Amino acid sequence: MVSALLLSPLLTLMLASMTTAFSAPSTAKADIAVVGCGVLGTSLCKQLLSHPDFASRSITAITKSTARHDDIRKQVLQSDIDSDRFTVKTFDDVLETSSSSFQDVVFCAPPSGFDNYPSAVKEATEKLWAADKSGSFVFTSSGGVYEGKDGETVNESSPTFDPETNPRSGRMIYAEQEAIALGGCALRLAGLYTFERGAHSYWLKKCQESGVQGREDGIVNLLNYDDAASACLAALKVGPTVNAKRTFLISDGNPTTRKGICESALKCAAYAQYSMPRFLGPDDGLKGKIYDGSKSNEALQWEPVYKSFDSFMTSFI
Repeated sequence: MVSALLLSPLLTLMLASMTTAFSAPSTAKADIAVVGCGVLGTSLCKQLLSHPDFASRSITAITKSTARHDDIRKQVLQSDIDSDRFTVKTFDDVLETSSSSFQDVVFCAPPSGFDNYPSAVKEATEKLWAADKSGSFVFTSSGGVYEGKDGETVNESSPTFDPETNPRSGRMIYAEQEAIALGGCALRLAGLYTFERGAHSYWLKKCQESGVQGREDGIVNLLNYDDAASACLAALKVGPTVNAKRTFLISDGNPTTRKGICESALKCAAYAQYSMPRFLGPDDGLKGKIYDGSKSNEALQWEPVYKSFDSFMTSFI
């Protein structure tokens, strides 16, 4: 795991750049709810607490169970107890309180934890988001919903898979629709990674013998977890006058390939013991799609700190 000392320069640089990008101070005072506090949610909570434009806001991290509450507090606060601005609660505990609505809600819990993902998102919009909808509801979706042809460039308005014939994408598309129906927005994220998490780690550590499905030059769009969190923060910052009922496409803007991902990781000492895995092709298989999120970047006044996966990995050399 990358230590907190290694991550702190990233967060410092990210917060400084975002402070410059956002000219108008926030006027919101009410609480912010972050539903799902894994890698993405934890990073978002840390950035919200540190960002000067959110200094008057309190944040509630909402989880399904109490299993990771102590770990979340330690990651966010370096403490075993809640603070006056940050608390961790289960969804059920939040609903039992008399003031369970939040001006802003970010739903970044993955679909794997729910039997009915769209219904979970709908419940959050109805039971957590304040009735006046004066703030933002931000749902983190996936760029994988875009149909895209072989090597095609896709943007915010490109066609998505048919949710009826593609159940995996359909689950995410229907969840987006629930978020957008009441005025929320969806951030379609590229493939997420940290130093130890992501396709590079799985392919190099787990696929040495079995090989990697897909052609070596297949296109992959990526996004650092901390940059994904800062995009969520940016969506909150611009507010519903910009983000309401919209979908955004978020990536680092520098697509790579399956082989390129492995080549970048192998530059680091932590992965030097592994070798390039076999790519199982076929050579005439689909090449993938290229994300163009330039309109989203402009609308959200956002840009990633890590401009590419390679620049991230080489920062550890």
